[in-house]
Amino acid sequence: MRVLVVGSGGREHTLVWKLKQSPQVKQLFCAPGNAGIETLATSVPISATDVEGLVRFVAEREIDLTVIGPEASLLAGVVDALEVNGHLVFGPNREAAQVEGSKRFAKELMEAYGIPTGRYRSFTDPDAALTYIREQGAPIVVKADGLAAGKGVVVAQTLQEAEAAVHHIMEERAFGDAGTSIVVEEFLTGQEMSLMAFVDGETVIPMVPAQDHKPVFNDDQGPNTGGMGAYSPVPQIADRIVQQAVTQILEPMAKGMVQAGLTYRGVLYAGLMITPEGPKVIEFNARFGDPETQVVLPRMESDLAEVLLAVAQGRLQQIEVSWKKEAACCIVMASGGYPGSYEKGKPIQGLFTEANNAAIFHAGTAHTEDGIVTAGGRVLGVTAWGSDLSQARNQAYAQVKTIQFEGAHYRTDIGSRALEK
Repeated sequence: MRVLVVGSGGREHTLVWKLKQSPQVKQLFCAPGNAGIETLATSVPISATDVEGLVRFVAEREIDLTVIGPEASLLAGVVDALEVNGHLVFGPNREAAQVEGSKRFAKELMEAYGIPTGRYRSFTDPDAALTYIREQGAPIVVKADGLAAGKGVVVAQTLQEAEAAVHHIMEERAFGDAGTSIVVEEFLTGQEMSLMAFVDGETVIPMVPAQDHKPVFNDDQGPNTGGMGAYSPVPQIADRIVQQAVTQILEPMAKGMVQAGLTYRGVLYAGLMITPEGPKVIEFNARFGDPETQVVLPRMESDLAEVLLAVAQGRLQQIEVSWKKEAACCIVMASGGYPGSYEKGKPIQGLFTEANNAAIFHAGTAHTEDGIVTAGGRVLGVTAWGSDLSQARNQAYAQVKTIQFEGAHYRTDIGSRALEK
């Protein structure tokens, strides 16, 4: 197979890394890629949202399967355009991807099909939102309705924080049109869990669970980011709870989307809170999570290319997916100032590893005359795996200590919640 992966982050580097291991993949391309991806695949200078450019490249190079990484590509209509032109693609079309593109849309689907989630209201008028927030009290959650690169969610502990979030999102338009409307929802307590599944219509094959770390600082302090690290498995959450999430959330959502006339072929990601009443949905995403992919795919025993092709061809029900018992841990190294403003172009040293149980997945890097430099907020996802989480975590942090760039920062407590339990 000739395969094209669309995207340029740590998730896409991990997809390329895993697809490279498949005997079925003869040629591997990535558009636009990054400095790490180009060691495994041919980088193509086409933006992940350049619909015409991607369709042209797929036709010219006779690509057998296109794998969409970022949500922006899905919502730009890349899948729709490829399918119209008769090309196989892994990822839901633009209409189905609204489960991520609009939080209100996702909430309405959950409400319609009885999927457990927090109480909510959506608003296009900031004054009405503020009135509702004052009635409900804090803590409360304020979310930009549209895409905001993982940063459009404010978990407000006080009314003042919630009011400031409404002002920031709706009036200052910190996230542009994503903040035209907002969703205000109940603050849920418990442990978080990320559960992804391969979905083809009503067929759902869950992946192994992971736990992400959204806040930028240790002990879940500071503003939310796109994710500062992850680990898998999540031993403090019982298998029966994971299975409950599959049967009460993932499977009903897949069935509900079919009933709603949506064509969903790709990954369905459920961001969950494990509350005293059971798992409830915080958010749905329409693609592989980042950095969860960096710890889930290293645990995959099956051939990823076979699974993605089966989804794209509408025959997932014929496939079995197996997983390794190993644990994996990913530490995100970020640019100074992230998730706020940060400088790019900082040279990175110590990028190469000879460890056979570790990988450095590039998220925001570029190749220049000076070597590999920083080119994003989240720069690297340093991942390791081992017989248990403690071993994987120790190896990941040991690898982190060998890498340097100006302003680098990372959390030092990734996975500690699981080890404490």
